[in-house]
Amino acid sequence: MAFTSQSLIFRAPSSLPSGRLAAPSAGRVALRGRGAAFPSVAAASTPMANSDGDEKEMKLWGGRFEEGVTDAVERFTESISYDWQLYKYDIMGSKAHATMLASQGLITAGDRDIILEGLNQIETLIQEGKFEWRKDREDVHMNIEAALIERVGEPAKKLHTARSRNDQIVTDLRLWCRDAIDKILIRIKQFQVSLVTLASKYVDLIVPGYTHLQRAQPVLLPHLLLSYVEQLERDAGRLANCRERVNFCPLGACALAGTGLPIDRFQTAKDLKFTAPMKNSIDAVSDRDFVLEFLAANSIAAVHLSRIGEEWVLWASEEFGFLTPSDKVSTGSSIMPQKKNPDPMELVRGKSARVVGDLMTVLILCKGLPQAYNRDLQEDKEPLFDSVKAILGMLEVCTEFAQNISFNSKRIQRSLPAGYLDATTLADYLVKKGVPFRTSHEIVGRSVQLCVTKNCQLAELQLDDLKAVHPAFETDVYEYLGVENAVNKFISYGSTGSNQVKKQLEDWRIQLGISS
Repeated sequence: MAFTSQSLIFRAPSSLPSGRLAAPSAGRVALRGRGAAFPSVAAASTPMANSDGDEKEMKLWGGRFEEGVTDAVERFTESISYDWQLYKYDIMGSKAHATMLASQGLITAGDRDIILEGLNQIETLIQEGKFEWRKDREDVHMNIEAALIERVGEPAKKLHTARSRNDQIVTDLRLWCRDAIDKILIRIKQFQVSLVTLASKYVDLIVPGYTHLQRAQPVLLPHLLLSYVEQLERDAGRLANCRERVNFCPLGACALAGTGLPIDRFQTAKDLKFTAPMKNSIDAVSDRDFVLEFLAANSIAAVHLSRIGEEWVLWASEEFGFLTPSDKVSTGSSIMPQKKNPDPMELVRGKSARVVGDLMTVLILCKGLPQAYNRDLQEDKEPLFDSVKAILGMLEVCTEFAQNISFNSKRIQRSLPAGYLDATTLADYLVKKGVPFRTSHEIVGRSVQLCVTKNCQLAELQLDDLKAVHPAFETDVYEYLGVENAVNKFISYGSTGSNQVKKQLEDWRIQLGISS
């Protein structure tokens, strides 16, 4: 089973939208593209004077205001420069809302059809890059609604019935998170597949295992690679669990208290493929723990990826020399012509910092906020978008790196004698001879000290040398010494023993759908 980097398409968040980002005009919705099915109508709102005497388009919420906001306030409060990315979900939610309003008799079927057709046209313009986003319209909701009013007239003014931007934005965000989680889960599986495939190429290769970055015990390379696969599986599990809690519908909660109009929140939840509507309208608009949980899951995954990055960067160094990345996943130096750097994995290690930082940003953002909605929550989107963009990129490049590296078997094998990797297996040998483990530990420690004195390995000690340390040693001790013998003695479930690792590999091939 093979995945390529082209198998998943994701539009990376950007500070610039796909269409044009326009300066405020004198009062008309700026739409570019093919002629609309509906006649062109006057601007959505009448002009309003600001303090300088200039005319600006009245905000859709501007009925009680006599003056428009200053340019500085407009620049400071706009979010369209980044929340335009939610347009697909905003339109999706509006379609479901309009359909429900018609079903409940709050708008006519004719108005519903006009609204749906107008939304379809706007979505096409956005996808073709022909929609002009306007900063004076603040956000994705107001841009689309104002454009819809411009496009179809009076029916569009009914769309915001029993809806607030408070429930609208959190609906958009939950829909966006749901899709983003699905994309990340695909990338996680791709990386897992590449790791299992890589492990299958080196079934019998023994490498030093480390604790405290000091040599500890011999392990099979596939065992080490599968440890990453296990971590990624837990990352996927956290994201899948998060998705379950994301998948509840806040639409219809309105500003915070719900509505006195006879809406059907269960219908909109069903149409948008949510599990159910959220039970408490105040909670629905003020909750961002689903964002925090998503960012936390991303952060844990990023930390896992950074650890893989660190290990592979070390192993690619001349000091280790265990791993060689191909030219496809390496970069050079602008001044040192000999350099071949594993930069992708260094950046994986580095980008984990921003993913964790995104979590910290939203945690602090939410700290101390009173119920229900507060404008502070506008600031949750950029960290969320950034986290998802980073984790998708990290997973993609880790997958490609794993597909383009080789392990230097001869170099690794030459390195194995150092570090007395078979010492713990020797202690197990003594336990089998009836020696208490603490006593065995002390005996092997003295045996290692003898090796240091003689400048040799444990397997090179004569039987008389070992018996001088403790009489329990017999000729069968040499079946436990040396890294190959040591690895073969591991039998516990999940251990690095050959049979255990082969079983783990086979289990993962089945689980991931990889053909043998």
